[in-house]
Amino acid sequence: MVHHKVVIIGSGPAGYTAALYLARANLAPVVVTGTLPGGQLMMTPEIENYPGFVAPILTINLMEAMRTQAEHFGAILISDTVLRTDFSHWPFVCYGEENTYMADTVIIATGAMARWLGIPGESRLRGFGVSACATCDGAFFRNKTVAVVGGGNTAVDEALFLSRLAARVYLIHRRGTLRAEAVQQKRLFACENITCLWNKRVVSCQGEKRLNAILLEDTQTGLSETMPLDGLFIAIGHAPATEAFQGQITLAHDGSIITTPGKTHTSIPGVFAAGDVSDPIYRQAITAAGQGCMAALDAEQWLSKSSPSVLK
Repeated sequence: MVHHKVVIIGSGPAGYTAALYLARANLAPVVVTGTLPGGQLMMTPEIENYPGFVAPILTINLMEAMRTQAEHFGAILISDTVLRTDFSHWPFVCYGEENTYMADTVIIATGAMARWLGIPGESRLRGFGVSACATCDGAFFRNKTVAVVGGGNTAVDEALFLSRLAARVYLIHRRGTLRAEAVQQKRLFACENITCLWNKRVVSCQGEKRLNAILLEDTQTGLSETMPLDGLFIAIGHAPATEAFQGQITLAHDGSIITTPGKTHTSIPGVFAAGDVSDPIYRQAITAAGQGCMAALDAEQWLSKSSPSVLK
């Protein structure tokens, strides 16, 4: 078992940014990349709203640049997946599929997975008309017809955001009432280009190379109908990737990691969290990268004050 100063779990914008900062501080961080190098952002083919790029940039190119930059300064990337951790003693231990990692400090940047419907055509058309983030992909649907699936605050927020871009927005909900807060519902019902489709569920996504229609089923009558559509946004929640930390760290009711406000400190001194795994609100590449920077600085400071011997 090799002893490292810093182990970063996850390789999205948060993980790569943390690795960059810590590598430049000569701490030789190890990044355990997980099953999807580049993080959940890789589910989106291209990005329009990452600062510094006038034209849309391919996600794979952006994440490869982040990876190369971190490696250039000395970060060590390992293709492995952390399955469980032991934060009960110091140094900490992370157990991967291939290797076991001992660390003086750990940064968790495992992200969060969007909850999907699990219907035919959905996974095939992700990034090609099917999305789980209106803020990320809404601009691709200017003056088009889109739909949002869900009945909570997230779904209503997504519909309201899309109403400023799309010509027509449908909110599809399997029940006859919403779970969203009353003030949000009021805004939704007041929006002229949003139509609510009650007691409906999406049965399948249709289209060859891009989404062009969905199949709807009435939850009360069982009758089905095909609905032409340019874009479908799934807004039924996210699941933070925290399985490896169950029982080791304090989690919120939604499964995300609780951090000190304004910091990246978790309930375990020396363990930090950044990105979507601890941020259920913003879930953007730029905020994840910013939190990765914060986690690196917090970890570096913790190492220098709590165990200065590890810096030698």
